[in-house]
Amino acid sequence: MKSNTKPKQTQRAKKPSEAPRNATGQNAYAALKGEISRVARKETRGETQSLKKTATQHRSDIAALKRRVSDLERLVRRLGRAAGKGTTDDGAAEVPSKFRFSASGLAAQRKRLGLSAAEMGTLIGVSGQSIYHWEQAKARPRASQLPAIGSIRKMGKREAAAKLAESA
Repeated sequence: MKSNTKPKQTQRAKKPSEAPRNATGQNAYAALKGEISRVARKETRGETQSLKKTATQHRSDIAALKRRVSDLERLVRRLGRAAGKGTTDDGAAEVPSKFRFSASGLAAQRKRLGLSAAEMGTLIGVSGQSIYHWEQAKARPRASQLPAIGSIRKMGKREAAAKLAESA
């Protein structure tokens, strides 16, 4: 026959993180856990406060540096404009350094003077092929050639013909 007795259950091992089963142990465990949490929060709050103050100081320093940079950029622009208005010592009329080259403008200039591309090239000091390429915007003149192009803008037909006769 079978007996109706239940086999004995083995006691399980307690994990350190588990709270004790009796009421007094539970209160002590809860109190200890609460105290540890409170102390941890207090310490992290102290650490983060100093970091927040440092971050705020860095932000204000960055803003001050940005203001200083913009002030200096304004000063550089103003000084650049003032330097551009100065006169030259030799008194010769110069082409402005901010000469803007336009392909269609060069073609119109050549047409106005009634010159061929080769003749226009002779006046500027380049080949006729270069003139064609500039007019078709396949190439751009070098910065050293811009003053010569600017001086042609001031010429009339007679002056251009006289310069061509001199160079021939």
